[in-house]
Amino acid sequence: MTKYNIKLNGDKKEAAYCSLVNEERRAALKAEIVNTLKRKKKYKDKNYSARQLAKDLETNTRYISAVINVCFGMNYTSLVNKYRINEAVQVMKDQRYDALSMEDISDWVGFSNRQSFYAAFFKFMGMPPKQYKQEVLRK
Repeated sequence: MTKYNIKLNGDKKEAAYCSLVNEERRAALKAEIVNTLKRKKKYKDKNYSARQLAKDLETNTRYISAVINVCFGMNYTSLVNKYRINEAVQVMKDQRYDALSMEDISDWVGFSNRQSFYAAFFKFMGMPPKQYKQEVLRK
């Protein structure tokens, strides 16, 4: 796993502020986060940050972090990258986009650079994107 500079997380204690968001507010924020990031495709915006998400949802970044950590089991960046990788896989599956390079796909789904794309892809899919396309999608 050192090939892509990925660190596996061990057991982590829940941050103290995670318990500050009550269950009802957490459910509402989760729905708003999914709506903003996934349905409105804000994950494709390279400059969209947790701070901007908090501003758009009229809350603070601590609550955003708490909800993402508790509801999705990851941090903001990992959640955004998960949506990006899911879209990248969909693009790779679609034969209309066979001519796109991995760099084109990376840029299209919102990554700032190729290395971030490859590291995130490896983290979520367990192999580099080119290998995934060759071995999994073209069987």
